[in-house]
Amino acid sequence: MKLNRLSLAILLTALPTASIFAAGLDRSGQSISAFLQPGNYAEASFSVLDPTVEGTSRVDNKPLSDMGDDYYFPAAAVKVQASEKISLGLIYDQPFGADATYGINTGTFDNGTESTGVKVRTNNLTALIGYQPTENWNIYAGPVWQTVKADIKLRGAAYSLLSGYNIKVEEEQAYGWLAGFAYQIPEIALKASVTYRSEIKHDAKAIESSDLAKLGASLPTTGHPLSPAKPLLATMGYRESTVDATTPQSVNIDLQTGVAANTLVFANLRWVHWSQFAVKPQLLAQATELAKGKAQNLIDYSDDQYSITAGVSRKFNDKWAGTAAIGWDSGAGNPVTTLGPTEGYWSIGLGGQYSPAENYFIQAGVKYFWLGDAVAQTGGTQVADFKDNTAIGYGMKIGYRF
Repeated sequence: MKLNRLSLAILLTALPTASIFAAGLDRSGQSISAFLQPGNYAEASFSVLDPTVEGTSRVDNKPLSDMGDDYYFPAAAVKVQASEKISLGLIYDQPFGADATYGINTGTFDNGTESTGVKVRTNNLTALIGYQPTENWNIYAGPVWQTVKADIKLRGAAYSLLSGYNIKVEEEQAYGWLAGFAYQIPEIALKASVTYRSEIKHDAKAIESSDLAKLGASLPTTGHPLSPAKPLLATMGYRESTVDATTPQSVNIDLQTGVAANTLVFANLRWVHWSQFAVKPQLLAQATELAKGKAQNLIDYSDDQYSITAGVSRKFNDKWAGTAAIGWDSGAGNPVTTLGPTEGYWSIGLGGQYSPAENYFIQAGVKYFWLGDAVAQTGGTQVADFKDNTAIGYGMKIGYRF
């Protein structure tokens, strides 16, 4: 079962589409596997997801067309073994995001001319320094730089008086950190690592606009507890504001071991603290508190996310290797936000790798997802059901040793 250095390096790479559809806004899975590769190493990857997310409106019991937009994202990493005991790394990914556009069909999520839509983008740059006191141990930590931006609009009967609300969040940066350790026995391809990433708090500038002035117009001049708020509501049609959002802390556990010559099994376990996540635009919170007596979040989740991916990698010869994996994701609570109406998944994936030379490889993979059924709600009101949905992901990676 002993593996040489090249065979081990090939087998350590898993499917490039490992985590491109997950609970909450999770996308990349925030892996640091490139940093744990032996020697000097660099990689770049590109993943695409094609979801089909359809449902039925509870407002008028009519079918809702596919609201899940295709999306893609890149990732890259470089690791340098600076000395026998010190390693340095830099990892780029897009850990969180959302892409969805409802069709113009039932009026539940559209107003006849425009529909509800969401685009959320994040960028992460993680710097790592690792200390290897022995061949077996690696202790690492480093800072994380993150940006976030978003463009969201709400339309249709599902949102009641909030239909017509828009928010555009300007790109804003913030900082966090990560730390972890790894243990390995290279002779049998045994490796275990635990990585913690901190939450990152964003106080972003935004432009909010809406028809919320109609809330003021809808109130009686006298005799209503919110009547004094009418002048304030009338000024809320367009405003620069702030948005509080904290991307969640997480823990990744990666395990692998050789089980036969040129064969190893692996597993990734991930926890993400989504139950404390909430996006709180200033205007939306003030207006909904005035109108309903309680501030409403734009996006929030009720549960933490737990996920596991497990599989086997096999080196067939000096040039070809393959990977097969299955995955499960718990979701982040049900009912869910209307801007991402799925609740976890089951998945199966296949990947292949071709190594034209000893120092580089090309890898491609495909993964199929069975998405969990979900009830979509807004403002505490359940407005739609989404069932029997699926997604397919594709990915490609290039790795190079120098």
